[in-house]
Amino acid sequence: MVAEQISLFHENQGEDKKAEPVGIGNGLSIKFLNESKTDLHFIRNGSIIKKVTLSDKVAKRLFVIEAVEQGATKAQLAKALEMSRQSIHNYEEMKKHFGMEGLINGYSPQKSKSRRKQREDHRGKIYVGNKAGIVAQIRKKEREQARSKQQEFEFSFLETGKQEHLEPEQKPFAETHGWEKTRYAGVFIYIITLVSEWNWLKLITGYFGPSYRIMMTFLLMVAHNIRSIEQLKNVRSREAGVVMGIGGIGSRPTIWKSFYLAVDKMISRELLIDFFRYQIRKGIVGCWVWFTDGHLLPYSGHEKIRPGYHTQRRMPFPGQTNLVTCDGSGRVVDFQIQEGKGDLRSHIVELSKKWGSEIPEKPIMVFDREGSGIGFFSELVLNNVPFVTWEKNAQKKELSLLDDSLFCDEFEFNGKQYSVFEGDKILTYKDKNAEHHGHTFVLRRIYIWNKSSGKRVCGLAWPDDRKVCVLNRPQVQMDTIDCAKAILSRWGASENTFKHQSTKHPMHYHPGFKMVESQNQTITNPEIKVMDGLIKKTKKAMDKLYKKLAGTKQVLNKDGKPRDNSIREKIKKEIDERKAELNGLMNKKKQLPGKVDVSTLEDYRSFKKIDNEGKNLFDFMMASGWNARKQMVDWLRPFLNVENELVDLFYAISNSHGWIKSTNNEVIVRLEPLEQTKRRRAQEQLCRKLSGLCARTTSNKLLVIEVGGPPKKLSKKEG
Repeated sequence: MVAEQISLFHENQGEDKKAEPVGIGNGLSIKFLNESKTDLHFIRNGSIIKKVTLSDKVAKRLFVIEAVEQGATKAQLAKALEMSRQSIHNYEEMKKHFGMEGLINGYSPQKSKSRRKQREDHRGKIYVGNKAGIVAQIRKKEREQARSKQQEFEFSFLETGKQEHLEPEQKPFAETHGWEKTRYAGVFIYIITLVSEWNWLKLITGYFGPSYRIMMTFLLMVAHNIRSIEQLKNVRSREAGVVMGIGGIGSRPTIWKSFYLAVDKMISRELLIDFFRYQIRKGIVGCWVWFTDGHLLPYSGHEKIRPGYHTQRRMPFPGQTNLVTCDGSGRVVDFQIQEGKGDLRSHIVELSKKWGSEIPEKPIMVFDREGSGIGFFSELVLNNVPFVTWEKNAQKKELSLLDDSLFCDEFEFNGKQYSVFEGDKILTYKDKNAEHHGHTFVLRRIYIWNKSSGKRVCGLAWPDDRKVCVLNRPQVQMDTIDCAKAILSRWGASENTFKHQSTKHPMHYHPGFKMVESQNQTITNPEIKVMDGLIKKTKKAMDKLYKKLAGTKQVLNKDGKPRDNSIREKIKKEIDERKAELNGLMNKKKQLPGKVDVSTLEDYRSFKKIDNEGKNLFDFMMASGWNARKQMVDWLRPFLNVENELVDLFYAISNSHGWIKSTNNEVIVRLEPLEQTKRRRAQEQLCRKLSGLCARTTSNKLLVIEVGGPPKKLSKKEG
């Protein structure tokens, strides 16, 4: 049984056990961090959005407005914050009529005004004429504003007018039929979640048109861990196709034809940007802390491609690197497949720029030791990108000599006890190609003591949580313990996002390999390798001569001078010759270019690059299925109080057999009930939750899922 992905700063860790999240509606909750209830975490679907200090009146007002705008129930929010419902309404009205400035600074109307004076002041603002017409105009403006707000979540193909057209009979779930038995009924929970939360059917049909069928097939592969298109021969075509809304998945030649029709559109880049932007704007993924790490996609073909790095074997290996960014709960925020080893450092900087306009505050980037380096840290600071990472090559002896009393803050994480304290580290980076004297900056140094194992390590973070920006609010509210938990959250025993995906989903599958010429054809100059061999050989000969010289006696003439033809003098002359030869080789090496193009060399094959259009489409479905699974496990959590059984229960539900019926108005799926009482009740509650989302297809059919026994009447196809 696979354990569930551990969320960053989970509720059941250390001192946080005393404080339980308080729900405020629409998947939102708050969790107080101290007994005085002055600090809290704002949480959406189990993922922390931000940290708020309620003692700051401005921060409190902004938080209340943000929570209401994201769908919090005002009554529940007022009860949780121990404030009146009227105060929340006042904050809304202040922002509505006087903007953010009025909300922050307050609004105090003048006192002691006569009614006559007030009428004179507002005479020009009074509506004159037919009140019904005025109300109609006001409602029209409100509808336009609501429509423009809704368009913020629309996809790019609607703006460009390139939406693919589908005939009515080609749309998902267009077929009507009676009850039919299917072994793949559980996959329907993925479809409802993706349609309701990600508007997924509209996304894929708008981009691919009739070729959207391949995306439904990929979803089936992800949900049932089918490792390749060839393995679909073991799937019942009609039973799977009727659940996916495409009638039948078809034969392998039909599937490959649909796949290449989708690949030929060359739209995976736009599709991924739309998908990632949509879930960021809707708050489906967390935007406080982002974890970025590389994952090797091995290649075993005969073409010459650039090598990646195999972490387990600790050696270069032919393949690509998939740079994946996840939020604190393990949901995929973004991914990019890069050639060879990939460039993690530039990817992190570009990631911050790419989504900076979609997020009010830049997320804190967390990465491993691969990104360690003064030059990279300087670049992050200059680009105002907050980060947390390990400190590479920290001195173990220096850390072991630290006084135990310095580690004043204690916490528990993943069942282990830790103590931490914080210091400063001043760094100066000077670019050789720059004229300035260097960039000096200060990083936070986080000292971590694992009391369970006795090991001590260090982490680095920026910026300082005491730095302020607009409105006198902290720029990054992350204390020492938060930084330590961020460092510990995705590596070692806690790094399980890729582990779960690799066991439950075909991560390495690359449908439709296609090779193109790589734009990067440079390699290390092979003459440098030859020159290094000659230098090494010369130094080795010199070492032998020095050893021989040390064992040779000096022979003198009668006048006391060394004899010229003695063995010792001959060895000295040979050493001088070797020194001159070595200096010549070193000078030649300096004059050689470090990189050369392989096209200028003989007997060298050019590098090929794997075309990732098909891989991007499949990984888009991987990310969609993974995030939907994370979402449904969060919905399932209140219905089962055994944390270790949640993921296992989810997969039991998603693999359930059942029946499906499609009418003109709705698509109904009935799952076979699970045997154990508590698991069956959780299954029923999840199905009620999914049906309550009121998800609809592109043809406006309602999607419904339930739990029960076999229907009395089956269609003729089922006999």
